[in-house]
Amino acid sequence: LDNEMSITNTPTSNDACLSIVHSLMCHRQGGESETFAKRAIESLVKKLKEKKDELDSLITAITTNGAHPSKCVTIQRTLDGRLQVAGRKGFPHVIYARLWRWPDLHKNELKHVKYCQFAFDLKCDCVCVNPYHYERVVSPGIDLSGLTINSSAGHTSSMIVKDEFDFDGQQSVSSIDGGHSLQTIQHPPTSSRPPPSESFPTPTLLPPPEPSTSASTSSFPAVAAGSGTPDYWCSIAYFEMDVQVGETFKVPSSCPIVTVDGYVDPSGGDRFCLGQLSNVHRTEAIERARLHIGKGVQLECKGEGDVWVRCLSDHAVFVQSYYLDREAGRAPGDAVHKIYPSAYIKVFDLRQCHRQMQQQAATAQAAAAAQAAAVAGNIPGPGSVGGIAPAISLSAAAGIGVDDLRRLCILRMSFVKGWGPDYPRQSIKETPCWIEIHLHRALQLLDEVLHTMPIADPQPLD
Repeated sequence: LDNEMSITNTPTSNDACLSIVHSLMCHRQGGESETFAKRAIESLVKKLKEKKDELDSLITAITTNGAHPSKCVTIQRTLDGRLQVAGRKGFPHVIYARLWRWPDLHKNELKHVKYCQFAFDLKCDCVCVNPYHYERVVSPGIDLSGLTINSSAGHTSSMIVKDEFDFDGQQSVSSIDGGHSLQTIQHPPTSSRPPPSESFPTPTLLPPPEPSTSASTSSFPAVAAGSGTPDYWCSIAYFEMDVQVGETFKVPSSCPIVTVDGYVDPSGGDRFCLGQLSNVHRTEAIERARLHIGKGVQLECKGEGDVWVRCLSDHAVFVQSYYLDREAGRAPGDAVHKIYPSAYIKVFDLRQCHRQMQQQAATAQAAAAAQAAAVAGNIPGPGSVGGIAPAISLSAAAGIGVDDLRRLCILRMSFVKGWGPDYPRQSIKETPCWIEIHLHRALQLLDEVLHTMPIADPQPLD
């Protein structure tokens, strides 16, 4: 047996802490910095040094990737249930499951296996942290349990931002973050995603499109009528920092799925290749980021104008999407959405966008009328501001311009690098390679809305 041990270099509970930690470090998934992983593993091994059978269970489970059944590996439950490692607090079973199994795990996604006697949810005095005593359950589609709000930095190979955020998204350490609410919302791939798009005309996961008689579409008589389908369903502009590079790429309505990738093939039809575009202002940092675009993303137009994104790249993409903001309960424009490799996610809903532009145009129109009345001295009663809830200040509502409404019809997406409070880059215009996607059907509807409810661009108040 000794001979076999020396061949595999697998330690036992009798070995020194250092060699056990070293061996377990070799199996980490790379989602955390080396310092953090080492501290977390050291702390666990020290706690288990007196419980040799549990330490052996842990070593076996981790070094064989769960190939053999293993016992519970327990530590004392703390008062608030959370464990502090290297200045960060988190639930112990989540910390170790992220370390050794799923680096992008969200704390609501773990379910313990039946034979685990000390699972976190069983509320015993001890908590089992054996990562192979838990299974990951990801809810289908996007719902809030599948979203994480936290400030993890960029892709794992360059963890440059703070190592100190609280990784269950609790606000208790927001001071570290300069008091920002944490705004990167993560969208890991779901376990039940549909097969690659080539093989299906319409994904089976989605409900059938609503019949046009349903309540939410009663304001849609003109949607299908009037303008008809545009020749191109979207146009894509590619930027490096704040400079557009190359021509805007238009995607014909006959190509509902378009791929935007980092390769050097000629672009055309359903493929926009960014690799072949040259830019005299390109820096080394941009050059490096471009190398990671790889297979890029697939954008898919469904039905009359809903849009889905599939991340084909080995690195996450970061998306600005008012639809996803609303789904996550955030104010429009208030969040950045990190879409992980192989995730397939809806990022734009045409009906919702149409309702929103109608509401905003009506609000702006009413506010402008109320403002004109106020200037003329006919101020309506205090409870009513020209039919607008007093919570909206008149000048703000009157300040909604055509540009604000156009923004509803545009998606922005950065490859490889994120932006916002969790990253060194404050706006997408500081990221090395990103695209802006104009959705033509939505812009067409906006023209119709503005035709029926013209709004003046905001005038500066004297």
